[in-house]
Amino acid sequence: MAASSSQYNSYAIPNSVLVEQLKMHKHPEGGYFAETDRQTDVVPSPFAGGALRPLATTIHYLLTPDEPNGVFHMNKSATMHVLHQGRAEYTLITPGGPPTVEKKIMGPNIHAGELLQLLVPTGIWKMSRLLEQDLNTTATSRSDAKETTGCLITEVVFPGFAWEDHDFLTRKKFEELWDGDVPLEAQELAGYVKSA
Repeated sequence: MAASSSQYNSYAIPNSVLVEQLKMHKHPEGGYFAETDRQTDVVPSPFAGGALRPLATTIHYLLTPDEPNGVFHMNKSATMHVLHQGRAEYTLITPGGPPTVEKKIMGPNIHAGELLQLLVPTGIWKMSRLLEQDLNTTATSRSDAKETTGCLITEVVFPGFAWEDHDFLTRKKFEELWDGDVPLEAQELAGYVKSA
């Protein structure tokens, strides 16, 4: 039986409460985050030339109407995303000739193909953003909509996150993905790359 998105829209914890109680900070990628676990056991990472990394790291990650999107970035390690509340669209670019662009929605409406979990393997550029329809609803609806629109997930990075295994997609690297000839359907994604 098909169900509408509104049947599943519940946003139990307001954004300001999440930021305060989870001690979240602005993330360099956009949005807010708080690291919740960093395993003390280390393993050689097959994605970082055998460098030792924590077995796994975990963060809460939050998008809000004030911080509605991240920018494209890549981790050498794999990342599992687990939904807590809200919805967000993830855009994934797999390098190749030509690159493959996929869009996935993390959200509670599994009848509509929304995902409760999303695995992003190594070597994939990713970006997340709140859905335009949700932001439009926020702009035209009740006064507390900014508190009840967003997306809260947990990210588990394995082997664990290290900044030296992370890269931002710049405009130059974005254009190089398509050998300088970015197709029309991918050009709007350029607005989500790091400026420098």
